[in-house]
Amino acid sequence: MAARKPVLRVVKSKAPVYRLRIQLLDVVPSVWRILLVPGSIKLSKLHAVLLVTMGWQGGHLHEFLFKQGRFGMPDPDYPDDELRDEGGFTLSQALGPFASFTYLYDFGDGWEHMVTVEEILPPDTLLKAPRCVGGENACPPEDVGGPWGYGDFLRIMNNPAHKDHQNMLQWHGARFDPKAFNAKDITLSLSGIKV
Repeated sequence: MAARKPVLRVVKSKAPVYRLRIQLLDVVPSVWRILLVPGSIKLSKLHAVLLVTMGWQGGHLHEFLFKQGRFGMPDPDYPDDELRDEGGFTLSQALGPFASFTYLYDFGDGWEHMVTVEEILPPDTLLKAPRCVGGENACPPEDVGGPWGYGDFLRIMNNPAHKDHQNMLQWHGARFDPKAFNAKDITLSLSGIKV
């Protein structure tokens, strides 16, 4: 009797893929990214994706503002009955029938991102990790002081004669190119975040 060949089963994802545009508000030059993520991604994982995509390091508070409510990481020491636990909801659940939401990061610096669903695509079994497919300009450095501090940072960094130029250069650790952007590098950084 001949040996039976194993039957390979292909499991197809049923989650549609969302093409998201992430726009960092109130900064010049404009900073935006285009991402592909499954609608089934948990908001807690989407937070990690947005950090990597925008160039943030993490370690600050964040919150998602959807038309259906606020989502984030509840603090047991400071209960907030209106804040839903982001770990229990997917992007498609929180989004509902609406096409946009706000992502707040670092309440002290006040980085506000408008996230818009540009397109809902069919499920893609090849999408193993989020993918960056477009964007423009470098994200401001972490802890630079929000949009207003970023404007000051750029003025100082672009003027070697400014009295604070050397201190700012030392604080940042390197020169800064506000136009730097590379979708392939971001996608490579996202490859460790499995969806």
